Amino acid sequence: MKSEFLDVPQGKVAAVVTHLQMFEKPAERPTHFGGATLIAHDTPDLDWYRDLYTRVGGQDWLWFSRLGMSDDELVAILNDPANQIYSANVDGRDVGMLELDFRITGECEIGYFGLTADMVGTGAGRWLMEQALSKAWAAPITRLHVHTCTLDSPQALPFYVRSGFKAFKREIEIADDPRLVGALPKDSAPQLPIIPE
Repeated sequence: MKSEFLDVPQGKVAAVVTHLQMFEKPAERPTHFGGATLIAHDTPDLDWYRDLYTRVGGQDWLWFSRLGMSDDELVAILNDPANQIYSANVDGRDVGMLELDFRITGECEIGYFGLTADMVGTGAGRWLMEQALSKAWAAPITRLHVHTCTLDSPQALPFYVRSGFKAFKREIEIADDPRLVGALPKDSAPQLPIIPE
């Protein structure tokens, strides 16, 4: 069996990205999580969005792509009616995010899906996924897809598989380390050491 090692340039991070998809709505799975509300945001405030995005994916993991966008770029995505933004709210506090992207006819991509650290393991993830599946498959689509990577929680990939998605492609993504370019604090994702330029 042959393997190959590729150097990652200094100041960069590399991730293995796994793409998953499904072609029909799976059977509903019972959830035991209560007290949450899914709130739609048609024209989300940028500060609110960036705060939630960072609390969900930027402190423990390295979600960064939306943090490097200009206000105009981000507004164009968030205010597009074909891109639906939701927050999961518990006791008046936003603790999760869901983005459903319908910009390709007949398809939906779960663009972002995640919870704050205090919600992990409570059943909120399954509840949020049931909301995502219900809303996505209520539209006239024939394919629902999502991707995750090794910069995200290691629980994400098996969770998507349990939810009915099947992996179909892998790629390597190399990007600037968001902690070195100021998009995220230096102490974000301590499990991934910073290799300076």
